Order: sequence, then C-alpha cells, then structure tokens
Amino acid sequence: MSVPSSGVLFVCVKNGGKSQMAAGLLRKELQEAGKLDAVTVTSVGTQAGKQVNPLSAAVLSDVGVDISDQSPTQLTEEAMRSAGHVIVIGAEAQVPGLDGVTVERWETVEPSEQGVEGHERMVMIREDLSARIRELASRL
Repeated sequence: MSVPSSGVLFVCVKNGGKSQMAAGLLRKELQEAGKLDAVTVTSVGTQAGKQVNPLSAAVLSDVGVDISDQSPTQLTEEAMRSAGHVIVIGAEAQVPGLDGVTVERWETVEPSEQGVEGHERMVMIREDLSARIRELASRL
C-alpha cells in the first residue's frame, strides 16, 4: 500500500511513548533520505497524557533522535484529515473511520507481556518501530 505524500499521523493512547517514538524515527528516516520536507509527520493520542515518557526520549536519544521537546496532543478529526494517512500503534487506541483518510494499524511488540520492563522494554519497542518505519519510508 503506498502512502500519500501529504502526511502521516501516528496515534497511540497517551501520545507519550510509541506514537512520539514513531514520529521521531520517521522524521529521522526522511531527513536521511532528503525527503523531510515532502511529508508532514505528526503524532497524537486518543487520551493525550501530560508528557513524553522519559524512557522513550532516552532510547531515541541513543540513536540520534530528540523528542524531549515534544508534548502530547489530543486526537482530532481535523488532524486525521490533514494527514490523510493515520497509523494506529497497538490495539488499545481507537480512531473513527473518515472518508478520504487511510487508517493502518501496527500491532507492535509489547515486551511487558513477557516481563521485560524499563529501559530494555523501550529499546525493544524502538527496534520494532524502527523496522516498521524503514518499510513505511520505502512507501513514501
């Protein structure tokens, strides 16, 4: 499935971890490919939290991505329409179906289900998202 070049909106529940990580990773991938200006990359939450997860920011910093200045943002239909392509990360977040908006769901790895927590958990999530982002970037 190809992705329209207008924008990509990542969605999770709190917009403090996975969707922020995915957006940061995609921005980095696009920048490295010289395509950063071609695609608008944003992220939101269905129940936006108060701040970016410090562990999420730390594991991205390890790979040269800084999301420490980002703030959780609440999902709106306007944001979905503006992006045109919405990627819902995980099973918990739910978004409305909107005409003209493509919705894709990424069932990501959840290391806490295997008892992996903390920094190691976030590294595993980052690596899962990184692989998906590389594939997504190839469709842009």
